[in-house]
Amino acid sequence: MTETTGSGLPMADAETRAFFLDWLDTFASHVRAVDYAPARPLFHPSILAFGTHQDVLPDREAWIATQWDNVWPKTSDFRFTLDAAQVLASDDVSMAVVIAPWTSTGYHPDGSAFDRPGRATMVFHRKPDGGWIGVHTHLSLNRGVPQTSHANRPVKSR
Repeated sequence: MTETTGSGLPMADAETRAFFLDWLDTFASHVRAVDYAPARPLFHPSILAFGTHQDVLPDREAWIATQWDNVWPKTSDFRFTLDAAQVLASDDVSMAVVIAPWTSTGYHPDGSAFDRPGRATMVFHRKPDGGWIGVHTHLSLNRGVPQTSHANRPVKSR
């Protein structure tokens, strides 16, 4: 069930919103840990994703090899701003869209840190078993934020 706001947008009900806020927090913990293995099943194998480093990628493995490898080990402190997140849902709650700003820390070549904020749009499909899976993501940096970060943290698991 969705709730319509004064804007007319189909906002997710409280239970669906709570689920996705928890989902965002869980995903962010995997990014902070540079832990790909538990993050991988959150997304459909044929996900269409793009972000700061790539145009539309055709599947999850291409997304991991380009976007994740170019960002997760090179940054730290990734978190979604949960109180600013918006969750929309179709009337039958079979699709949901999550829009959320995020923060992280980037690193200049000399190792000094800089704020690395951005925003995300994620589209989810409800599976027949009732679970949710990501089918599209777009994570990108805010304007004016350096696109390259120079940390070199190890990947915990692939």
